[in-house]
Amino acid sequence: MRSIWRTLGKDTVSGIAAVLLAVWMIGMSYGATAISSGFPLWLPVVLSFAVLAGGAEFLFIGILAGGGSPIAAVLAGLVVNARHLPYGLSVPDEVVGKGWRRALGVHVMNDESVALTLAESDTARKRLVYWVCGIGVLAAWPGGALIGALIGSMVPDTGALGLDAVFPAVLLALVVPALRDRTTLGSVCVGVAVAMVSAPFLPAGLPVLIALSGVLWAAFTTRGENAPVPQELSEVAAR
Repeated sequence: MRSIWRTLGKDTVSGIAAVLLAVWMIGMSYGATAISSGFPLWLPVVLSFAVLAGGAEFLFIGILAGGGSPIAAVLAGLVVNARHLPYGLSVPDEVVGKGWRRALGVHVMNDESVALTLAESDTARKRLVYWVCGIGVLAAWPGGALIGALIGSMVPDTGALGLDAVFPAVLLALVVPALRDRTTLGSVCVGVAVAMVSAPFLPAGLPVLIALSGVLWAAFTTRGENAPVPQELSEVAAR
């Protein structure tokens, strides 16, 4: 630990610690939510180790708890986790490693480890930050899920503790700054509207997938903004 502190510095280590604390608290919310939805204690813990992706796991639990089919829940989770494809392209091979290290490195690839890694410029520091944060999340997320599940199994009303509000609050804090962009705001509004209109007519889970139509709105809007200006119009503008 002293070597890591010396290599990365106080600010970087403190940043990783803050991230892991947030992951642990959200994991508690996840575990408590799963138990209050009627799932067995072992399910959120096993999922947290095997999937290690908070958004996909929350969505999976939420769709099943709402009466949706397991197929819709799995598909929704896969769609959410599709963001890991560009993650894999952005992290250099020398950071993840080869052989068994690569298999483990791919498993601990998550939003936090990738974001903190890409903030570093030196390859050696990238590698250390990636593995410290990745392994830390692998411990903090299931650990938080286990504690939350234990609390949920002992406390009849977990909502009274506010654990069920932790994850939505964190997501809201992350999403709100991005809504300053007009394209992002437009795509979110389209996705929300489509999900709300289709929810009464479709099984649980499918409205979430259909809400991805907001991405098409963003693509259409961006294409229109980046379209080349006809020569006649540019001449008029120049005059």
